[in-house]
Amino acid sequence: MPEVLSAPLVVEFPFTRSLGPVQSAFLTGLRERTVLGVRTSDGRTLVPPVEYDPATSEELRDLVEVAATGTVTTWAWNPSPRRGQPLERPFAWVLVRLDGADTALLHALDAPGPDAVRTGMRVRVRWAPERAGAITDIACFEPYESEAAGQLTSHNGEFTDPVTGIVAPARLDYTYSPGRAQTGYIESLADRRTVGERCPACRKVYVPPRGACPTCGVATDERVEVGPAGTVTTYCIVNIKAKNLDIEVPYVYAHIALDGADLALHGRIGGIPYDQVRMGLRVEPVWTEGGRHPDHYRPTGEPDADYDTYKELI
Repeated sequence: MPEVLSAPLVVEFPFTRSLGPVQSAFLTGLRERTVLGVRTSDGRTLVPPVEYDPATSEELRDLVEVAATGTVTTWAWNPSPRRGQPLERPFAWVLVRLDGADTALLHALDAPGPDAVRTGMRVRVRWAPERAGAITDIACFEPYESEAAGQLTSHNGEFTDPVTGIVAPARLDYTYSPGRAQTGYIESLADRRTVGERCPACRKVYVPPRGACPTCGVATDERVEVGPAGTVTTYCIVNIKAKNLDIEVPYVYAHIALDGADLALHGRIGGIPYDQVRMGLRVEPVWTEGGRHPDHYRPTGEPDADYDTYKELI
């Protein structure tokens, strides 16, 4: 049996969001070494603050300042920190109920080992040396022997130069293994062929293959070469340039039903003005030197396919 392929993959994008008055005050407060919560109509203080009461859906705006000290309510030891986590050495993830709060805040606790951590231990905020208005302005928590703080202090939430938006980078590192069926599909593309698999029950040919028929739920192993030409079943016009993708906008990305296939695959359409692409357009793959998959699809010059020939593949 041929070796199944695998490859490391990274999915990464910056998530940008604006902040309402409550979240803006909370993050700006962290920049100023102030921890704010929000008070509900029944007297509870929520930290981190939210804009609506999770129990009643009532809008919340009554901000209060809580202490930078608190109590660990539960914890878990992290022996192998990952990239981007608060500390590079082993630490504990802890839920800390800050003095004056009725809910717990999740963050890291800098401790020498799991034996030094316990539920009920007293801790305090260790502020980051440089703060910009983010949860990372709290570098971590650290053990701190003290009594609980006193009364809560009302706060108007007003600061100079408030934080109004944040950019949170999201990243997922993982190893992808396409499995037997898609390994065969990828290897056939290296030979400039497109291979699907036929369902033994309904006889449909699926490209790319998944190793099982999505309709009948039975395993597929009969390989069928399809294409190379196909028909545009539907499409979209892309007007926003993707980072690290050297393609000028606007361009067309389409569903293409290759001849002999019963499932449309995705592909970029080139060799024709974007506003002339249409459903039923007959196209063929264009390969680049050394490419392991078609760079794009271009018109074949054939008459457009009749709608009835591809209407089930839209």
